[in-house]
Amino acid sequence: MNPTTTALRYLLSAALFIASALASPLIAAEMEPKPADPFFEKFAPVKAPAPGKLLLQSGDRLAICGDSITEQKMYSRLIEMYLTVCVPELKITARQYGWSGETAEGFLRRMENDCLRFKPTVATICYGMNDYKYRPYDEANAKWYRENATAVVRNFKKAGTRVVLGSSGPVDKVASWVKTASGTLEEHNLHLCALRNIDIEIAQQEDVRFADLFWPMFVAGFEARKSFAPDYCIAGKDGVHPGWAGQLVMAYAYLKAMGLDGDLGTFTVDLAAGKATASAGHKVDRFASNELTLTSRRYPFCATGDPKSDQSLRSGMALVPFNGDLNRLMLVVKGGTAASYRITWGEQSRTYPATDLVKGINLAADFAVNPFSAAYAKVEAAVLAKQVYETKQVKNIFHSKEAKDDMEAAVAKTEAERKPLADAIPAAFVPVTHTIRIEAQ
Repeated sequence: MNPTTTALRYLLSAALFIASALASPLIAAEMEPKPADPFFEKFAPVKAPAPGKLLLQSGDRLAICGDSITEQKMYSRLIEMYLTVCVPELKITARQYGWSGETAEGFLRRMENDCLRFKPTVATICYGMNDYKYRPYDEANAKWYRENATAVVRNFKKAGTRVVLGSSGPVDKVASWVKTASGTLEEHNLHLCALRNIDIEIAQQEDVRFADLFWPMFVAGFEARKSFAPDYCIAGKDGVHPGWAGQLVMAYAYLKAMGLDGDLGTFTVDLAAGKATASAGHKVDRFASNELTLTSRRYPFCATGDPKSDQSLRSGMALVPFNGDLNRLMLVVKGGTAASYRITWGEQSRTYPATDLVKGINLAADFAVNPFSAAYAKVEAAVLAKQVYETKQVKNIFHSKEAKDDMEAAVAKTEAERKPLADAIPAAFVPVTHTIRIEAQ
């Protein structure tokens, strides 16, 4: 080898080493904390930005955009349900635009025709899964993703839309159905982690919100395999499309990024004074003989299922602080003389120390089945029916020969068909009257 070339390479290596050594304290300070396990050794997740204040405004029109994971109509349904029943005062409406196999580049090509025509004021974006092309990381692919994801964000901003840019989630298996897939599972997740870091850069550069799906799901999946079952798949049984647990973690990330505070109401009972009060969204109808009857126009987020199953919303709630951060419907009982009290809400009962009741218990967390469950299910059915039609509207009709011949006529026709489905959601969302019984033990 030429001595000059050798010297240059040495100097370059030394310079890179010094730069790395000088930068390492800063980089370490900006990284997400990692579990102390070799499984995470190669991963370098940049610290995600804090959510910030409430992003949403009254009357917002939300566009939920993404690939087949969005088209599953699971996390999109959870988000729309939460915004509909938990914060009804915001009067937010939503549309989902999931498209199987799509990349950020694909959405960029259709966003004007399919999405921006409806003038969304807020948008969530979820790409990266197909963008990583099911292979190890390379700079050319990162550049391609960065350019297209940035263009999507800028197009939304230009249209006056506030943006929540989400990363993709992780994968639990190499996608066997992708013929061009290559590399190891670890290499795939390293690539997705790199795209997540790019999303953070874009969000900071463009001054939009960021929803971290990858890192919380990646860590939660690891912990769940240790605690629940070795075959627990946070990213889904096929490795890519999450079941309800993973979808709950996704919805949590987007709702947190929107700046929601999770205060759904407080019922306060003073047993000594024989009085009860309720916060906004709830009304005390009667309190007598330690029995409180209320009418509520705000629901808790209702979820059931096996806490150890990756197909369960309750399992997702065990992996992230959903109930503590976003789903607090509190009961405070003070002025009692007994050491403990049995609380019956609907058909379910639990016993609590009086000291816990004075601090307040979270009814939404403790009562998986509760007086809101039936009403909640009716609203959810209406939300699902609308979102199912939105897939048909956009994928089957907006890109049909009929639409190519007369796009505006296709829009008018499908909007007329969609309207009763959208109207069915507020019609199903009715006040719930419920009773809490408090018995000394």
